[in-house]
Amino acid sequence: MKLFNIKAILRIQSNILVIETILLLLCLPVSFAYSEATMPFVLSAIITIILSAVLYILSGNASLREVSHRDGYFSVSISWIIFSLLGALPFVFSGATDNYVDALFETASGVTTTGASIFSNVEQLPKSILFWRSLTHWIGGLGIIVLVIIILPSFRITNYSIFSMESSLKEKFHPKTKSIGYRLLYIYLGLTITEIILLAAGEMDLFDSICHTFGTVATGGFSTRNASIGAFSEYSQVVIMVFMLLSGISFVVYYYLIKFNFKRVKNNEELWFYLAVCMVAGALAVSILIAKGGYSFKSALMEGLFQVISIITTTGYSTADYLKWPLPGVVLIFLLFFTGACTGSTTGNIKMARHLLVLKNVREIFKKLIHPHAVIQIKLNERILDWNLNISILSFVVLYLFIFLVSSVIVAINGFDLLTSVSAVASSMGNIGPGFGSIGPAFNYSHFPDLLKVFLSFLMIVGRLELLTVLLIFVPEFWKK
Repeated sequence: MKLFNIKAILRIQSNILVIETILLLLCLPVSFAYSEATMPFVLSAIITIILSAVLYILSGNASLREVSHRDGYFSVSISWIIFSLLGALPFVFSGATDNYVDALFETASGVTTTGASIFSNVEQLPKSILFWRSLTHWIGGLGIIVLVIIILPSFRITNYSIFSMESSLKEKFHPKTKSIGYRLLYIYLGLTITEIILLAAGEMDLFDSICHTFGTVATGGFSTRNASIGAFSEYSQVVIMVFMLLSGISFVVYYYLIKFNFKRVKNNEELWFYLAVCMVAGALAVSILIAKGGYSFKSALMEGLFQVISIITTTGYSTADYLKWPLPGVVLIFLLFFTGACTGSTTGNIKMARHLLVLKNVREIFKKLIHPHAVIQIKLNERILDWNLNISILSFVVLYLFIFLVSSVIVAINGFDLLTSVSAVASSMGNIGPGFGSIGPAFNYSHFPDLLKVFLSFLMIVGRLELLTVLLIFVPEFWKK
C-alpha cells in the first residue's frame, strides 16, 4: 500500500494552479482600464501556468477517483501554501514591494481572509494590485475546496471528508457534493452582487464597491483606503456592517432558506447564539462609549456596533481606532478576538458553535455535581451530540489556546511587547487582521522581521484550515503506512 498517491496530488495542484492563472488574468482588464502595467500579471500568469503544466506532465495518468483521506488532507494544506507563494509574484513584479517575504505575507493574509497588511499607504498602490489583494480575499472566502468541487467534478472524495477539510463547509448536509457546491457558489455570488449594487448606489465608485464587497463577503478586511471604511459615508458603513453580519452566518442556513426548510433554520442554535453575542457585545460597546467616552448615542451606535461586528466576524474593517476607546471597551474588543462567527461561514477563529458547546459542557458539569447519577446528554440543534465529537471539539479549543500561548511567546522573544505579541498571534490565527499595540487599526505589520512574517503567515493558514488539517501532516503517524 502506497503512503500517498503522488500523481493524484500533483494533478490536484496542477488544476488549482490553472485556477490561479485565470484569477491573475482577471486583473488585466483593471490594468487596461487604469492604464497600468500589465506585465506583473502576465509574468505571474506565465510562471504559474508553466508550473501547472510541469505538474500535469509529472502526474501522468493520475486518477482522482483513488484519492485517500491522507492525500486529501495533504493536498488541501499544500495548495494554500503554493497558492500564496505564487500569488505573491504580482506584488514583487509591480514594484509594490521589493521584499518577497512582504509579498508572501500580503498574499497569505489575503487568501486566508485575514486582512493584515505590510503596506502603510495602500492609496499609492496601483489599482490592479489593490484589485488582486481584494480578489485573493474573495477566493479565500469561497474556499479553494469549493472551487475544486465545482471545477474538478472528477475529484471524488466523500462529501464528509471534503467538508471536514475546509472550515467554510464543515457540515455534511447533502450527498450530492457537486450540486451543493453550485448552490453555495450562487449564494456567495448573490451576496457579492447585491452588496456591490448597494455600495455603488452610494458615494463609492464601481472599483471601490467591488473591492470592499470582496473584503466584506469574504470577511477579509483589505481596503483601498488608508482610513479603511472610515473614509466613507455612514451609508456605506451601514451597508458594509449589515453584510459583515450576514457573511458571518453559515452558508448552510442560507441553503436551508432557499430550500424553504425554515424548521432547520429555526433549530440552528449557533445562528441565534451568534446573533445574541453580536447584540450583547454591541450593546456593551455602545454603553461604554456613551458612559466613559462621552460619545453621542448615534456616534456610539455607529462606531461601537461596527467594530464589534467587524471583530466577531473576523473581517477587520475599521471606522475608528478602537485603541483610543475607554479601557473597558478595549478589553471587550480583545475578548472578541477569540470568538468568530458561525461554522460554515467565511469567517475564521474558534467560532460560535464551539463556544456554545463549551458552555453546554460547563452547564452539564454543574448538573452532574448536583445530580451525580444523572445521565447527561449534550444536544446541539435538537440532536444528541456524539461523545467522541464532543471531546474532539473541546480538544480543538484547548489546542487552539495552547498554540496561541506558545506562538505568543515566540513573538515576544523577538522583542515585541506583550500586547503586540498576543494580539499578533490572536489576529493571525483568528484571521482578523488588526491587533493591539504596534499593530492596531492605524498601523501595520511592516516592522516585523521577515522570519516572524513567515511564521505569522503560517499561523494564518493553520487558523484558516482549522488547525488539524495542517497540523496533521506534522504528526509522525501521518507518514506511516
